[in-house]
Amino acid sequence: MLTIPLRVIATAIALVVVGSACSRPAGEPQQQPTLPDQPSSATPTLTRTVVLSSLSNPWDIAFASDGAMLFTERCRGLSVRHTDGSVTRLFGTAGSSLVAADLLCQGQSGVHGIALDPAFATNRAVYVYMTSSATTPRTNRVVRLVLGADQRSASNRTDIVTDIAFKNAGNAHGGAGSHSGGRLRFGPDGFLYVTTGDNHNGTIPQSPTVLGGKVLRITTSGSAAPGNNAPAGFDARVFTYGHRNVQGITFRPGTGQPFIAEHGPNHSDEVTPLLAGGNGGWDPQNRPALSCADGYCGYAGNASTMPMTDLMRFPNALRPAWSNSGSSQGMGPLVFLTGAAWRGWNGALAVGVMAGQRLDILTIDSAGLATGRVSADLPGTRYRALTMGSDGSLYVATDGGEIWRVTPGA
Repeated sequence: MLTIPLRVIATAIALVVVGSACSRPAGEPQQQPTLPDQPSSATPTLTRTVVLSSLSNPWDIAFASDGAMLFTERCRGLSVRHTDGSVTRLFGTAGSSLVAADLLCQGQSGVHGIALDPAFATNRAVYVYMTSSATTPRTNRVVRLVLGADQRSASNRTDIVTDIAFKNAGNAHGGAGSHSGGRLRFGPDGFLYVTTGDNHNGTIPQSPTVLGGKVLRITTSGSAAPGNNAPAGFDARVFTYGHRNVQGITFRPGTGQPFIAEHGPNHSDEVTPLLAGGNGGWDPQNRPALSCADGYCGYAGNASTMPMTDLMRFPNALRPAWSNSGSSQGMGPLVFLTGAAWRGWNGALAVGVMAGQRLDILTIDSAGLATGRVSADLPGTRYRALTMGSDGSLYVATDGGEIWRVTPGA
């Protein structure tokens, strides 16, 4: 067990104003104020424990009420670490209780998000985001499984969403399997939120019918949840659209508002609060002033000519809360920290930055704006998943093949 103090790192952070209370005329330049440091007296001391190691690309984590930890590995599938420390492979490749012959691991894609049904204690249902070769073209999908009472077996696979866009062929911007999104989370409203990616395809984010570059909000049977407010002509399962590659979603305690994190292209990773029917403003197509290979302009410009949130094209686009100093560093998972043990970080937003190899803690004000940032003095690594455990600790999956328990203290 390793006890690690936290240090406050002074950094100038770009802030993109968010929300109707802070709206600006369309096309007006975005302001870039500096985020202040959080006082060191509010900083908790952390204890970091490696819970599992030697994993194969762990991607997501979820907890049962008894403390059992379910986790996914991108090319292997779903497993569970029982409270006695033993591990059972539940769903995926050979060696699993339930083998998925159609599981495809290619590029960035494979088995991604995991979420437990709100009624898991009685129905034993879990949901997994995976890439499937069952159809042509291949797709990403959401499958529902039922676990045995002892959580050592899986059965009753039901594919509740089968038509999420998958990048079936490489192009100038990357190989097949890129930009699939893939985080699953149940909101406090009881509905399942599904994040998807744009597949390096310029037409997908603003498409009303292709389920890529979107956040979906669905029932446990896969149908559209009421209140999605999707624009006329859109697939009713769409909650928000105009996104690039959303790999993090969480819900603010008290309000339940969803916040997402997504990768920027060559600039501007973004954290954004969502509103039903909202447009994230990503539209990497039809940019006559740019030279765009394969019709995808996502890497061809800069923050002015190819913005992540294009307020010229979409004046009412969702405003980000934070844009990572205008940098692109592979922002992925995020979660709100909760509990008095987190001291000044209770209610703050933890954001994992993969290429940046750090965990940032954002102070979010009542309007949804980031007003301060500190970085945890944890080991530099690619932070892939962040989940609050039932014990009040933060659980972290890393691309280095580990799952950590990070426990706060005075």
